[in-house]
Amino acid sequence: MYKVPSGYNVAVQGACAESGALNERNGVNDRKLRIVIADDEPIIRLDLKKMLEDCGYEVVGEAGDGAKAVELARALKPDVAILDIRMPEMDGIDAARIITEEKIAPVLLLTAYSQIDLVHRAKEAGVYSYLVKPFKEADLMPQIEVAVARWDAYLQIERTAHELEDKLETRKAVDRAKGILMDQYGLKEQEAFRRIQVQSMNTRKTMREIAEAIIIAHNV
Repeated sequence: MYKVPSGYNVAVQGACAESGALNERNGVNDRKLRIVIADDEPIIRLDLKKMLEDCGYEVVGEAGDGAKAVELARALKPDVAILDIRMPEMDGIDAARIITEEKIAPVLLLTAYSQIDLVHRAKEAGVYSYLVKPFKEADLMPQIEVAVARWDAYLQIERTAHELEDKLETRKAVDRAKGILMDQYGLKEQEAFRRIQVQSMNTRKTMREIAEAIIIAHNV
């Protein structure tokens, strides 16, 4: 069981204040990060919550097991989930896997165990940070901030990939639709493109939607 060090809360306040964690990330006043925490030990949750609040974060939900942590994460959409590994119903690693796969939030795991198999499971689950108890109070805030930064970067890469895929599919559809219009109406390529473009603006639909409608109508 994790024992809270003597002078824990006092040290936390000093460490967080010195590091500028009180909502001053990257020199910009930001909204408070919303955090869900889960640990089957109520006293640990209480102390962790106090620590996080002293650092300027907002604890929006607490759970005593992994299954409840997943439910809270789905319902509350926090910025970060901090989970203990050893919990009933569902352990923190399995909960982390679900939260990560559903792209809800980055997960930071807390544990009193440092077995290599747990570390491997955590990596496979997509955990963004891992702290072994008892950790120093000054260690938690940087881990949270790094996890959030990495998560934001991951989501941006995902968005960029989807945008590129959408652009490629749009181009393919528009090229095919242009060919259909050119064959049917004897239009030049630019005229066919302009017709799709005007139809898109008039109907407030994307050019891909217009192109796909032309393709479907042609195939019927």
